[in-house]
Amino acid sequence: MNLYHFDIPEKLESFETLLAYKNIKIVRIVSSDQLEERLYIQEEDEWVVLLEGEALLEVDGRNHSLKKGDSLFIPAKTSHRVLSAKKGTLWLAIHIF
Repeated sequence: MNLYHFDIPEKLESFETLLAYKNIKIVRIVSSDQLEERLYIQEEDEWVVLLEGEALLEVDGRNHSLKKGDSLFIPAKTSHRVLSAKKGTLWLAIHIF
């Protein structure tokens, strides 16, 4: 499997679990530039890193602008959402249960 072989969705985001083992799940996310404003409040911690592209996230009421190579830790039960993303933005999300 190659992280960089993927299709860009026309709308929203695609999610693919790459690894689920014990208390960790690693998900590849590919974003379009047409997103819905979905609010996430998860039971687990999450660390995200942008491998390609750019995105604007709102985490607990604060905006975070991310570019290629940037990462962000989102503690469990913290409200967050993707406000915008450049088409083809590639993320890795590591969920820690």
